[in-house]
This record gives sequence, structure tokens and C-alpha cells, in this order.
Amino acid sequence: MGLGRPPKSGNGVSTRWVSLFCIASFFLGVLVVNRLWSIPELVDKDGEPSQEHQSTALHQMVNCDTKEASVQAGDIFSQVSQTHDVIMTLDKTISSLEMQLAAARAAKADSQEGLQVNTESGPEQLKDRRKFFFVMGIITAFSSRKRRDSIRDTWMPKGEELRKLEIEKGIIMRFVIGHSASPGGVLDRAIDAEDALHKDFLRLNHVEGYHELSSKTQIYFSTAVAKWDADFYVKVDDDIHMNLGMVGSTLARHRSKTRVYVGCMKSGPVLSQKGVKYHEPEHWKFGEDGNKYFRHATGQIYAISKDLATYISVNRHILHLYANEDVSLGSWFIGLDVEHVDDRSLCCGTPLDCEWKAQAGNPCAASFDWSCSGICKSVERMQEVHQRCGEGDGAIWHTSF
Repeated sequence: MGLGRPPKSGNGVSTRWVSLFCIASFFLGVLVVNRLWSIPELVDKDGEPSQEHQSTALHQMVNCDTKEASVQAGDIFSQVSQTHDVIMTLDKTISSLEMQLAAARAAKADSQEGLQVNTESGPEQLKDRRKFFFVMGIITAFSSRKRRDSIRDTWMPKGEELRKLEIEKGIIMRFVIGHSASPGGVLDRAIDAEDALHKDFLRLNHVEGYHELSSKTQIYFSTAVAKWDADFYVKVDDDIHMNLGMVGSTLARHRSKTRVYVGCMKSGPVLSQKGVKYHEPEHWKFGEDGNKYFRHATGQIYAISKDLATYISVNRHILHLYANEDVSLGSWFIGLDVEHVDDRSLCCGTPLDCEWKAQAGNPCAASFDWSCSGICKSVERMQEVHQRCGEGDGAIWHTSF
């Protein structure tokens, strides 16, 4: 029962809106009764119309702009506004309960399918789950060991500091990877050994492959939202530079929003030519040649709120996968009531761009080279970018969210 699939009553009407209609009717009834009781006596003791009230009524009928009429109208609008606020609060509460129920069902389904999740279920499991600020999944591959080490040596805490980050700041960070086409083979054993050393992997029930990134992204969000209860779920490539304090400050500004999608929004061309990078096999769905995609976050980094991650988890079996994972993610939110946040601090260039901003006291949240869809030669240059564009190694511990 996720977004777009509310519970139905016997006659097909959403039970949520039936409830809200009844609540609204009650408040409006109270409002009408209050106004009726506040009407003054319109007759005198002999049963004749009061001259005073005849004059007052006539005055109010003729001149609707008087101060008294304005005050009464203001009272009515104030009470209507309060009623609307109560209804909206109830609606959000119902939405939250629906999403918790959907998350519990998705977690149960995931455990049955073999995904890595907490297999406990029921109200106790939902109640006892710790609340985190955000989960950051760094999408990686079997061949990217040097990239991972360059990140561990710069902007990602490791060892005890990684555990401290979870406890003190509520931030989970993991390298995200599936398994090879031959589970248990040399590639999988290499990841097992690396994870035993660093304890910083999230393993997915997914077969690795470049053309499977849309599926991997979908499974990542489904697995993460079932495993950790967080405000945000972040997807990051393993060849970009991050300033965790700035990422946290950016997300904290949107913490009160239930359905938010944060990233560097773009609308690139739909490439119909076969053989080119980012070719779109389903280009015909986007209209004539030369058309552009709908607005979506560039794939190097983006964040979504819990409700959206839960929506992906609940509906993952019917969500369409396009060739490009950032297009796929954007397409899943097109028909939903989602706030798109275009934050350019998440897509700064490498020095000199991010360096100038850091020197000005406004470090970027993320930096990479557009020409390489990441930092060009990231293994060799990550340390340099970190030194010139970093917010300072201790910044994350001194930043309040």
C-alpha cells in the first residue's frame, strides 16, 4: 500500500478521503453552530423587530466593507484555515502510517526474496528501529578497488570513525555492490575479504553489469530502506569528491518535506543513434528526434526522502527501467507529487571551480568533471581535489544538523 495505492472501501472510494470528509464536515458544522449562537436577538420583548438590530442588519447588508463585517469574515476565514490545517495534519499522519505499513510489508517480501534486510517484522521491529539522518550508498564495481581506497583515504571515514559517524551523526555510509554471474567465485571472494577488512559494504541480491545500473539502483534503494530507517537515501558514484558536512547541511534544509528529490537537475538530449554512449533504445517514447528528457537529477549524486525510497521498494516490480539509471529514477517520480530541488552545490567542477568556492568559505557538497561524468583519473587526482576543495577533515564532527 504505497503511494498511489490507497486502501479502498467497499464502494471504491478511498477510505482516507472519506475520513477526511467526515472530519471536515464536523469542523464546518461546529463553525456554523458557533456562528448561529453568536447572532444577536433580532426582536424586542413585544415580538416586534428591534429597531437597533434592523438598523444594524440593514447597515451590514448595505455596507459589506464595514469594520465589523470584515472582522466577522476574518473570524470565519481564520476558523476555516484552522480546519484546513487540521485536515492536512491528519492527512500527513495517515500517509506516514501507510508508508510504515508498506515498508514493513516490503521488508517481509525482501526477506523472502533473499535481499539483505532485517528479517524481524511486526510493530516491535518498526518501533525499535533506530532513526538515522541519511544513508549514503557509493555505487561501485569489482574492478574499482583503487577507487574505493582513494575515497577511504580522503573524504570517507573508516574503521572506528565510520561507526562513530553512525552513532553520533546518524549517517550510514557503504560501498554498494552485488555479486558476480558466478556467485562465490574469485570476484566475490575478493569483495568478501575487503569487507572483512573495512566493514563498509552493502551487498545486494543483484548480478553486476554496466547495463544493469538501473536495476542496481532500484535494488539499492529497496534494500537500504528496509535495512535502515532514515530521513534520506543518497546514491553516489565512486569517482566523485564529497564534503560530508556540506551534504548534511544541504539535506537538513529539506528534512521536514515528505517527498523530496534533491540533485543537480538536467534535461539532456535523447540519443537515438546506436553505438553512442548513453544511447536510448526507447527513444521513440520521448517524441521526435532531437527531443530532450524530462528534468531529472544527474546520476553522479542525488538524494531522495524516505517516502520516495519506500515507494520504489513497494512498486519495484512494476517500475520501468530505462537504459540510463538517472533517467529511470526521474521517470519513477514524474506522476507523483514530488518536490524537485535543483542544488548546484552538488555538481561543482574540480579545481579551480570548487577551490575558489572553498576559499570563499562556501565549500561544494560534491565535485567532479562533467566531461568524464566523474573526476577524470579519479584514483590519481582524488587526493589533490580533497586538499584543494575539502571542507576540512574535522568539519563533519563540528557541523550541526
